[in-house]
Amino acid sequence: MRNLISFIYRNHFFFLFLLLEVSCFVLIIQSRSYQSTSLLNSANSVSGNLYAAVSNGREYLLLKDANLKLADENARLRNQLKSSYDILPQKVFTINDTLYRKKYVYTQGKVINSTTNRRSNYITLNIGSDQGVEKDNAVINTDGVIGWVKDVSPNFSTAYSILHKDPKVPCKVKKDGSYGGLIWDGGDYRYATVIDIPTHVRLIKGDTIVTSALSDIFPEGVMVGFVESFERKQGDAFLTLKIKLNADFKKLNYVYVVKNNSKLEQDSLELIITKEEEKKNK
Repeated sequence: MRNLISFIYRNHFFFLFLLLEVSCFVLIIQSRSYQSTSLLNSANSVSGNLYAAVSNGREYLLLKDANLKLADENARLRNQLKSSYDILPQKVFTINDTLYRKKYVYTQGKVINSTTNRRSNYITLNIGSDQGVEKDNAVINTDGVIGWVKDVSPNFSTAYSILHKDPKVPCKVKKDGSYGGLIWDGGDYRYATVIDIPTHVRLIKGDTIVTSALSDIFPEGVMVGFVESFERKQGDAFLTLKIKLNADFKKLNYVYVVKNNSKLEQDSLELIITKEEEKKNK
């Protein structure tokens, strides 16, 4: 207490000056409407900007939850799309008498790791077998094709991206349905190559490339990219297309893992043919 009194005594001129300044300030505001109005407007402006900053900060912090809810909603909507079903003809021969069978199931996930600078690139997802993910499930996002699942643990999974040296993704030219295969030559992550497009196809820059029905992993019609250029290489009977991928592999965030419910049955049937052909060739 003694120290406080001593401090006030040593600085009593300063505190007296501060008290007089505040008193003058209050008297000016009370006696002059212009100064009073200006002060109130300034205070309102400061408080308004402060509230706006707090509100913007709160909205930013809530973006993660909003994006997650939006991704979950998109997954539910994709599961309801007509393209997720197969049409099954009934035994009753009635015109337009058909049934629908669920073919594709979409599960929302988040990319927690990814690469683009390797010859065989991969992504890691925060969902696994406990969430229904299986090996060879497709991985897509709102921009298009991303890859396919390779390995699965209970709560995580890894997937090869289409930026990979080996597999060839079946795709087609959207405007006329001509089939080809998507490959990546290990160069720029923004571009890939489509091979085996027939030479009679009339292409222009900007034509859309999507997945084809020949894929037993990806749903038909998923966006792949746009034609950047094309050529017929010497001695080749088909066109080679350079395409710009629609998905940005440097900005992967939320994705959808797509399970084809018919894949196992289709693979089993095709395996029979493969084995029969192998026996004939022996």
